[in-house]
Amino acid sequence: MTTRIIFSGYGGQGVLVLGEIVATIAMKKGKHVTWMPSYGPEMRGGTANCAVIISDKIIGSPIVLSEVDILVAMNQPSVDKFLPKMSQGGMVMENTSLTTKKITDAHVKVVEIDATNIASEVGSLRVANMVMLAGFLKNLDLFEMKDIIEVLEERFSGSRSKDLIPLNIKAIEAGMK
Repeated sequence: MTTRIIFSGYGGQGVLVLGEIVATIAMKKGKHVTWMPSYGPEMRGGTANCAVIISDKIIGSPIVLSEVDILVAMNQPSVDKFLPKMSQGGMVMENTSLTTKKITDAHVKVVEIDATNIASEVGSLRVANMVMLAGFLKNLDLFEMKDIIEVLEERFSGSRSKDLIPLNIKAIEAGMK
């Protein structure tokens, strides 16, 4: 089975990190994985997205042009850009804090997550991406919370962001509710 995922939002929302975390977990579970980032020249505020492909077979190309199985959209421009590329029966996880139009496309399942507002309640807008990660736990059978914690600790324990690990976990737990 092959799953094509697009993570998209503004630069600074952590969509590349979110994609990297999902790709790392899948790789640790023995899957074939690609992670391909795409972002503008802006440090923060420009558009950013990444494509992650998870498969049981060798992956021929890391590029996802169409037939997106899962879209994680952190803002309205992401929904507008990638919704037309969704596969029949695909899933859109949208950050309803920053989307303005209700998705009425019947060929996809829509999971609404108030990620930015939940992150604000948790204590930092920087963890909205982790709230969105909770959508994977609730709606997909790709991995478990322990897998996320393991990757977060590996990824951030040696960096200046190590103090954010408990906040990231708290954000995921809040997103599960």
